[in-house]
Amino acid sequence: MRAMYICMCNAVTDHTIRREAADGVRTFAELQARTGCSDCCGCCEQEARTTFDQALSQVTCQLPLAAA
Repeated sequence: MRAMYICMCNAVTDHTIRREAADGVRTFAELQARTGCSDCCGCCEQEARTTFDQALSQVTCQLPLAAA
């Protein structure tokens, strides 16, 4: 699957956002700090947030349940 650029200003792709979520990024502010995504013109913020939220949902669904 090809990567889609989400943030053109900082060349951040959907793959980058998903990888950051998988690597432990849990807030949009942290994503911005690590990638620069949506910290320039802001045109991509809605799509970046949507992609990040979807990635977080997938990551949290894959986390193992704690032993009782």
